[in-house]
This record gives sequence, structure tokens and C-alpha cells, in this order.
Amino acid sequence: MKEKGIGGANTATGLHFEAKTDLATFISIQKDYLVKENDAPKVVCSRFLVYYKGKEVGEIFKQRGLYRYLNEIPQYDWKSIISKQVRPDDAIFVIAKNTIYIIEKKYQQISGSVDEKLQTCDFKKKQYTKLFAPLNKEVEYAYLLNSKWFNKPAYKDTLDYIISVKCKYYFDYIPLDNIGLPVPKGK
Repeated sequence: MKEKGIGGANTATGLHFEAKTDLATFISIQKDYLVKENDAPKVVCSRFLVYYKGKEVGEIFKQRGLYRYLNEIPQYDWKSIISKQVRPDDAIFVIAKNTIYIIEKKYQQISGSVDEKLQTCDFKKKQYTKLFAPLNKEVEYAYLLNSKWFNKPAYKDTLDYIISVKCKYYFDYIPLDNIGLPVPKGK
């Protein structure tokens, strides 16, 4: 992050990208979907239940919401599995797939540290896999990238690496079926 808030996660453009790509908001405006807060009162909402045609299909977690969920599981101690929290920008557990999809959002307009952050997907996916293995849940890890910056020849090696370690990346949006959710008719 650069001095005076230029670059990094606290820029207005980065925040705008994250707000524009908020998973709970995106799903809630899709036909036949309903998204409800699933957090204690007076807590910044970081967990949401997802319904499709009235049937629960998943749960969305943001940042600390994932650990609120894990702390509710009897006889489960995440601290005995990983040494430090890894917090997703967005994550969704899709019941039908028994899979948690971790989504990290990266927005860039100028050169910066995000280039190196993209190269950490293998480690982070392994951490999430360790975290969810005792719960018999699969893990998928993906980046949501802004295409104006990351869809350039300079990122070919990095994007190839992401695929080589069994992670994924998408530009600007992620189709619902790529995260295991039903696609409403007519979409």
C-alpha cells in the first residue's frame, strides 16, 4: 500500500470493485434467489443463507464470518489445524456440491504488490483444504480479477501458474454454475 491511500485495498477504486462484485448482493438480485443475513444482532453481517426457489442451497461467508461458522461446530478447533486465519473476501458453501468456493478479489490500476499476491493461491488453497478436510468438505479457490488490468500479456505466466496449481481465475464476474449454484431459467 502506498502512502496517503494510493494503491492497495483502501483506494476508492478497490472498494468500488469489491462492492460491485459482492457475492451476496449479486446472488440476491438473481431470479428465484433469496439471500438472508445469518449473523447475531449487532454484528456486522458476514454470513448469509442462500435460497433458490425456497430451498436452502448454500451459505456465504465474508472474512471473519467463516470463523464464526467454524467456531459453532462442536469438537472442531481450527487453531489445531492451521496456525493463522486465512480470511476470504467471499466464500460460499454449496450444499449440493459439498464444496466451499473461496473467492479472492483483486483489482489493480497501477503496478503493485497484488502481482505477488496472485502467486499465493497454492498456499492458501492448501490452508483452506486443511481447514475443511476434517469436515469432509471440498475446496475450490478462485480469483476474481478486473480484466482491464490482468487480461494483459504480462500476466500470462502468473495466470498459467494459477491454473497449474489447480486454482482458477475469472475476469469481472463468475457465472453461477461455476460455483455450483443453479442457473435460473432464461439466464
